[in-house]
Parts: sequence; C-alpha cells; structure tokens
Amino acid sequence: MRLSILGGAGGIGRALARAALDAGHTVTVLDLAASLDRHPPDGPAIEVDASVPATLERAFDDVGQIDGFVNLCGFMAPPRPIGSYDQSLWDEVLTGNLSAAFHASRFAVPHLADGGAMVHVGSGLGHNARPGFGAYAVAKAGISALTRQLALDCAPRIRVNCVAPSAVETAFLRGGTGRSDERGGAPIDRDAYAATIPLGRIAEAEDVTGPILFLLSDAARYMTGQVLHVNGGAYMP
Repeated sequence: MRLSILGGAGGIGRALARAALDAGHTVTVLDLAASLDRHPPDGPAIEVDASVPATLERAFDDVGQIDGFVNLCGFMAPPRPIGSYDQSLWDEVLTGNLSAAFHASRFAVPHLADGGAMVHVGSGLGHNARPGFGAYAVAKAGISALTRQLALDCAPRIRVNCVAPSAVETAFLRGGTGRSDERGGAPIDRDAYAATIPLGRIAEAEDVTGPILFLLSDAARYMTGQVLHVNGGAYMP
C-alpha cells in the first residue's frame, strides 16, 4: 500500500509511519519544515504548510497515485473560555485544523486509487465537550462532519473514516510538533486525567496507530463514514 501521512513527523505520525513501514507499506510524510527538521522520517518527505492550500496541492502532485491518505494535521491553542477568543486566534485554529483537513482531502481524492481509503484523525473533544478547548473542539467536531460528507461524496470509489482519540502522550499536548517546545509541560494533570479513564492510563501513540491502519486496510472494507473512538473507555457514545 502506498500511503501519504499529513502530519507524519508528529508523535502519532511517527509511530504510524514506523508501523506502516514495518507492515511493508511505502510511506510519504507531509509536514511543516520545522517538524521534518526535528524528526526526519525514514523515507520520502515533502514540506507543506497545511494552512496554505497551494503547498498541499503541490505535494500531492509530487506524490502521485496513492492507496491511502491519513490526515493528522492540527494544533491546539492554550486552554481558555470560548468567549475570550479574538478573531485572529479563532480563525487560526479553525484554519489549521478544519480548513486544512478540507483542503488536504480535496487534493488527495484525485490521487487515491480506486478502492483506496482516507482516514482523518479528529478528537474526542469534538464529541464530548470539556471546558477550555473552544475552537479546537469546534474544529474537531467539524472533522467528523467532513468525514461523513466525504464518505458520501466519494463512495463507492473511496472509503473515508475518522479516528477520534482522547488525550495522547505526545508533543501535541503542548501545542504540536514544530509549533511548541516539546519538553514543556502539558496543560493537563496526567495522573488526574488517567484516573478518569476506565483503562487507567493516558493513551500512547501506538494505541491510535492500530485503529488507523485497520481503517486503511481491507479488514475495514465495508466501513465508511464512521468515527472510531479510541479513549480507553472515557467516552462511550
């Protein structure tokens, strides 16, 4: 399988790329220059800024035909009440998460082979509201709606599904790879958070990569338009 991973230099992206390569797939990573410099992938990589659609269009033209596409792009603003956002921050978070996913999808679709699959990575926050996550939660709720709409529009040629994880122990908790100090503190109390999870711990990147690879595979060939929640039992819709 020929895969492209947008955000492939991030914490989940690196784990996914490793797992895909170990499974014999070919992988092209698309990510910010700062992320690629910090975590060079073991394979082809293309610099993109997902908030600039033209860079995505050029990247997919360079990649050519693929069998699977995974969208991991996005970032989280510091927690704050939704009423405290100004216009610029609101637009930045919506653009970097939801609009970026839309543009990546529209450029990926023509390059996906018949029978291919797309997986968006959303968030449990898009379904189960928590205080302080404002525009990010709204954007991730939009990812689920985008997934369903794409699934309808692309059927039967391409399957489109979504994975919605809870908090994952990566640099994303501190703002995102290439956008933050990966050694900085997370805005959550890990022990307190883990105590709310029935499985008793915060998620690791590898907890999310398996469900993504499943949705890309023929094992999920009759699934499209679905949101797969990966949260240790914290949210059971």
